[in-house]
Amino acid sequence: MKKVSFGDYIADKTTLGIGSWTFIVIQLVIIFFWVVGNISGFFRFDPFPFIFLNLALSFQAAFTAPIIMMSQNRQVLMDRRTSQNDYQINKLAEKEIETLMAEIAKLHAKIDKLQK
Repeated sequence: MKKVSFGDYIADKTTLGIGSWTFIVIQLVIIFFWVVGNISGFFRFDPFPFIFLNLALSFQAAFTAPIIMMSQNRQVLMDRRTSQNDYQINKLAEKEIETLMAEIAKLHAKIDKLQK
């Protein structure tokens, strides 16, 4: 099996993190505090309409989409290899079954001859 490159490793780990409920909950909590903190005046670095928050979320989307696609492409290649291996095994099994069926047919023919 081919060794996983550092980029593939990072893409897989990032995709695992981003595709979890933990990530969604953490992101919701951060956005909630960001909005409430800026509206209430606790912070004042990004007042309504939250341009900096919009920029941060756009940045996140711009980087996570290609990373997720890299991980999906790698998964497709792994699935393709697995299906090719399964196909080869199934072809070999089919040949073995045909051989066994032919042998069984010969044995039945011998038994029939002996019984007559």
